[in-house]
Amino acid sequence: MSETKKDESGEEARVGVYICHCGGNISDHVDVEKVAEAVKDIPGVVVSHTDMFMCSDPGQELIQEDINKGNINRVVVASCAPSLHETTFRGAISRANMNPYLYEHANIREQDSWVHHGDPATAKAITLVAAAISKARGLKPLEPIRVDAASHTTVIGGGIAGLRAAVDLARNGIKVALVEKSPFLGGNASQLDRVFPTGEKVADLIEYLTSAVAKDPNITVYTCAELTGFEGYIGNFKVTIKRKAPEDEATQLMLKQVKGAAPGSFHPFVGFYPGDVPAADEEETLTTGVIVFATGFELYEPRQGEFGYGENREVITLRQFIRAMADAPATTETLTIDGRPVRRIAMIHCVGSRQIPGIHEADENDYMNEYCSRTCCTATLQAALEVRDNYPGTQILDYYRDIRTYGHNQEEYYSRASEKNVLFFRYEPEDSPVITKTTGEYPLKVTVVDKLTFNEEVEAGVDLVVLATGMKAKNIDSLVEMMKLPVGADKFLQEVHPKLRPVEMANGGILLAGTCQAPMDINESCNAAQAAAAKAAALLGKGFVELDPFVALVDPDRCEGNGDCIAECPENAISMTPDNKAEVNPALCTGCGMCVAVCSVNGIDVQGWGLKEYENMVDAIVKF
Repeated sequence: MSETKKDESGEEARVGVYICHCGGNISDHVDVEKVAEAVKDIPGVVVSHTDMFMCSDPGQELIQEDINKGNINRVVVASCAPSLHETTFRGAISRANMNPYLYEHANIREQDSWVHHGDPATAKAITLVAAAISKARGLKPLEPIRVDAASHTTVIGGGIAGLRAAVDLARNGIKVALVEKSPFLGGNASQLDRVFPTGEKVADLIEYLTSAVAKDPNITVYTCAELTGFEGYIGNFKVTIKRKAPEDEATQLMLKQVKGAAPGSFHPFVGFYPGDVPAADEEETLTTGVIVFATGFELYEPRQGEFGYGENREVITLRQFIRAMADAPATTETLTIDGRPVRRIAMIHCVGSRQIPGIHEADENDYMNEYCSRTCCTATLQAALEVRDNYPGTQILDYYRDIRTYGHNQEEYYSRASEKNVLFFRYEPEDSPVITKTTGEYPLKVTVVDKLTFNEEVEAGVDLVVLATGMKAKNIDSLVEMMKLPVGADKFLQEVHPKLRPVEMANGGILLAGTCQAPMDINESCNAAQAAAAKAAALLGKGFVELDPFVALVDPDRCEGNGDCIAECPENAISMTPDNKAEVNPALCTGCGMCVAVCSVNGIDVQGWGLKEYENMVDAIVKF
């Protein structure tokens, strides 16, 4: 590229500065025009512009126009956090045929306008932009690191999201290893009867996906399997898969239920049974380009005595109730469970979700599920409607904190439930429903302070209490530790950004699908799985992957081979050459700079973030 050649030949840096109003997020507190005026005479600056939204198409075109006219060969953007739009601006610069790494970003929103106001905010913005200009003047053109990529993906988890991702990947011509811990495919979805809002049988959805998986030669299924080894980098991971006969009691019970069944059959409330259970331990190592996590979730298990759970046989969870309804006689006026008529049911929302310190009890690790599980309200109302539609002689009492039937057509569940004479009672967490055993007409009594009737205390006898339990992050601590995965405060796996990079993890080449990331319904899980499959196909489709070049680089003339950098590197990215010089594997390096700090002879620098560039930035900060 012509700009790159000019830079390499020593052409003087000509910096364009572009300052964003961010729709008022910045300009309400920072005098953006004053910042532009203050920095326009800094040596090297040739243009200084402002724009309402720099990330918009007109904002990007402003940068591209200056590049195409030959006005600038360096770019500084002052806007929101670089994690949001750094790739946006690099892309815009690339489309103007300029090296995308001749660009620096100043964060004047999160680091300034959101924490300062008035003159201090404007003064700080000037300083931050001046430092970015100083760094930009010294930038050198860089090229992305290219590494070969295996056309293979490992999907961890054989639930609905894992199955969906595997099918889509295979249809793109990518080989897939589908790794499932249990002997069955289908995951948590297998424990359901119907899905909302379509009312389709879950069995039909799972059979469709498992049939596609079984028929596709690009997919290899490993049941009774776990990932026990991991190394490498995006495009070239090495994973070890270990298979062993299941030992836990719950799985053994499910295997007894399918004993004698033909392999390749679906069993309601168990899952799809491929029929391949190893008699002895097996181990296999694969080379894979991308890893997709589809490890799913766990349901909250109510504590002993919570709403009477574990103390009264008439108190069950929503999942248990769904299973009981599937086995119930279909021709009776009143719902019958275990031979007992159920005339009135109390359904209680938010059990194990939206927990509040000081009101709810923490678990053994002093942790509480303070988030909303999102799907419980609709699932509860769906079950209530099934009862009212099929067993009109059974009454439903619904005890809720808030009804959150988000999603397309899901508010209809609440409207229909009201029309079907489901009675609603609203409670506050500090006045949760109290369940007591009785000897009267009904075995249990529910007492609640009802906010819908101006804090009246309401009592009702019931035959059954159904607890709508929330979703919990599945315990995959061994994988999190082995692969150094980021985990959110809610213990679910953490994406880079919920809008801009919703299925990517900070670890390159590791993607997310479904409820390992957050509570989702089946539709959302499948959407996330398809997004992960599309991202994986895009990464692997060219046969190679391009990585940012911000990695450590060793100066062999300075290196004395003492090995301090090797001991310090958290990614094991540094090794020693035969002539006793440190060497960095750029595909493994994350550019953290820890090796730079321990090198006693200043023999290592991070490209794009060299020590000289830091010095220039500090000088600018002192000056301004």
